[in-house]
Amino acid sequence: MRVTKTYLATAVIAAASIALVGCAPTTSAGGGDASGDAAPVKVAMITSQSGPLAAYGEAYTAGFEAGLDYATDGTGAVDGRELDIEWLDDQGNPDTAVSLAKDVIGQGTQIIAGTVVSGIATALAEQAEQNKVLYISGPAAADAITGANDYTFRSGRQTYQDVATAGTFIGDPAGKKVVVFAQDNAFGQGNLAGVQAVLGGQGATVEGVLVAEDATEFTPFAQQLIAASPDLVFVAWAGASSGAMWTALAQQGVFDAVPVVTGLGDVATYGAYGDASGDISFLNHYFAGAAGTDVEAAMIEHLDEAGATPDLFSPDGFVAAQMLVQAVREGGDSVDGMVDALEGWTFDSVKGEVTVREEDHAMIQPMYQAKLVQDGDAWVPELVDTVDAETVAPPVAGE
Repeated sequence: MRVTKTYLATAVIAAASIALVGCAPTTSAGGGDASGDAAPVKVAMITSQSGPLAAYGEAYTAGFEAGLDYATDGTGAVDGRELDIEWLDDQGNPDTAVSLAKDVIGQGTQIIAGTVVSGIATALAEQAEQNKVLYISGPAAADAITGANDYTFRSGRQTYQDVATAGTFIGDPAGKKVVVFAQDNAFGQGNLAGVQAVLGGQGATVEGVLVAEDATEFTPFAQQLIAASPDLVFVAWAGASSGAMWTALAQQGVFDAVPVVTGLGDVATYGAYGDASGDISFLNHYFAGAAGTDVEAAMIEHLDEAGATPDLFSPDGFVAAQMLVQAVREGGDSVDGMVDALEGWTFDSVKGEVTVREEDHAMIQPMYQAKLVQDGDAWVPELVDTVDAETVAPPVAGE
């Protein structure tokens, strides 16, 4: 194993308030080899079953169950060894998540994972390092999770990949001008910092137009965006004022003047953009049908049979299950062995070929450009382009 330095978070974008889930295999004393007579591997799945991000946790959970079915050929066992899976609710609270993690670790758990919140993910990563247990995070997007320590992995993408995907709408960012349009709060300021770090680091000039959270009139700001003459407007917005903001941009001709990019969130958000829906360019981690792979087809079939909807974080759960099975199959009961089994592992998953980068455990994966098109009265995503995994790969943490 390599000791790596923490890569400082570059911020969280619109789709980056995220969930991650815990898997925790343990064995009784003298557990034996991975065969039918070995003790079951206990897995504690710590995720948001309640709270504001419960929908993210639900999508992750459904994806995990589909991935486990796929990775174990429908048996739910790893080479005959049973997985004893328990689901625990972190309620979106870091203190609750840490308490749950300490409890299962105290019972001998060697693998944890979890939650839809980046703050919880970083807290659980600390527990993994302190207790030398394997931690597989899920949709939590904070860049700081990558390279946090030897024991922490991720099954989803990270903020850097989101922002780098936004940059692909203007080709090489060097010499280009990007304006970040966001609310003047921690979320918006974090997004501005993230774009400055990623696209600014690639040679773009990055400016911010930050709007007070209580603003209700957005026409002056839309005019300010046009006056800035950028090559790209990156929008990071949340809350009840979103509809009015998008309407103002459309009415003032911003979409006619410059490409406007934001993150495409979960299914529930597809109808949130009003008249601007067809004009926005979306960076995207995943939507149903984006990948077109055989593994994606298997996941969607499983989700359909379970009455679940393929969604933004379905692949993160699916990948987490594949990683869990790999860790147990190749690592046995040794945490060091599990880490070795995952480092550098390349495998086929929902989005195609993905790799757990050995140096810092980043999940190297393709991303998507998308747009919304009308389907009757609804808006649905359509693939514009697949962005190659290496094009948006983050720099190795600590280098």
